[in-house]
Amino acid sequence: MDIESKKWEVLCSEEQIAERLKELGEQITEDYKDKKLMVVSLLKGSFIFCADLVRTIKVPVKIEFMTTSSYGHGENSSGKINVLSDINADLEGYDVLIVDDITDTALTMNHVMNHLKAKNPASIKCCVLLDKPSRRKVELVPDYCGFTIEDKFVVGYGLNFGDYYRNIPYVFNVTDEDR
Repeated sequence: MDIESKKWEVLCSEEQIAERLKELGEQITEDYKDKKLMVVSLLKGSFIFCADLVRTIKVPVKIEFMTTSSYGHGENSSGKINVLSDINADLEGYDVLIVDDITDTALTMNHVMNHLKAKNPASIKCCVLLDKPSRRKVELVPDYCGFTIEDKFVVGYGLNFGDYYRNIPYVFNVTDEDR
């Protein structure tokens, strides 16, 4: 497939993402000055967003990774959250910021936040690139959010469809003809 020839509906351009990352970095830097910040990136989806985000944060950052699963290769969450790979770090004394690509049902973020709260961090907050509040199944509002979007199936900038499209540098809507 030649991705250069595709004409996708771009929802968040490279330029919009870069500008929003700068703003989020400034806000997080201010909120976490004089604190011990540990960022927990939820793999695989958040790896690009998280890497770009932490480079905009101007306080010392420790980074850990977790792998969870709720989607498999489908378009909708199964509702069952599995922690495939947990962090090994001691969270006591750290202010934890969980970073993910998207929150829609909020089932994964809610599960991960509760899972990590049991490890006694000083505080715990979350940051997502995309928020789809119309799909919520649990009450959760991200503490930091790149963009609020409509209920569309989106990929790019780390988000995948069938393990593809993560490398596209912007977020776009996948249409029926692309599936």
